[in-house]
Amino acid sequence: MRILLAEDDALLGDGLRAGLRQQGFAVDWVRDGLAAERELRAEAANYAAAVLDLGLPLKDGLDVLAGLRRDQITLPVLVLTARDAVPDRIRGLDLGADDYVIKPVDLFELGARLRALVRRSAGQPQELLRAQDVLLDPAARTVLRGGAAVSLSTREFDLLQAMMLGAGRVLSREQLEQQLYSWGQEVDSNAVEVHIHHLRRKLGADLIQTVRGVGYVLLREAAPT
Repeated sequence: MRILLAEDDALLGDGLRAGLRQQGFAVDWVRDGLAAERELRAEAANYAAAVLDLGLPLKDGLDVLAGLRRDQITLPVLVLTARDAVPDRIRGLDLGADDYVIKPVDLFELGARLRALVRRSAGQPQELLRAQDVLLDPAARTVLRGGAAVSLSTREFDLLQAMMLGAGRVLSREQLEQQLYSWGQEVDSNAVEVHIHHLRRKLGADLIQTVRGVGYVLLREAAPT
């Protein structure tokens, strides 16, 4: 899952990015409010969620958040801030934050909160993602097919998770690339096709269907025969 991190403290931002990457997130990091606003307005559809500090240079995080919600940008936003007063928390939530977390935060708790936000925004409140006989655990990063463990590469897992969160929707190759890769990561021209080929071989040919000229769709239920 690709997320945007807006944090101006270099040491904290580096630690957050590293910790979230270890949990399987692809993290893009900006250090001021204007950069966060610009990126979210242009690329909101390519992010699963945003982690937003409030005390950002150039533009306060609450102003960024308020502007996004005025423009009907519904991307899940987790506010991560040192502002712990109750009125600050109330204002952040009233302005449209989906979660409000006080620094310092345990990195594994932050990862769990982000996974929960992403699941709920995709209309899948359950901890585990299911499609046909495939069960994916985002926290443990494991996959079962028919109750048996399936070994996937990191990128195969990330692609499967993105498609299961968007089950039933046709996703283009470009959309999938944007959801999987953070800034600076090199993407081979046929990477998505190769990973989908591997997923079909490991999980069954009927799980992911090709929509010719458009992209791919993961079927939550098996197609009728």
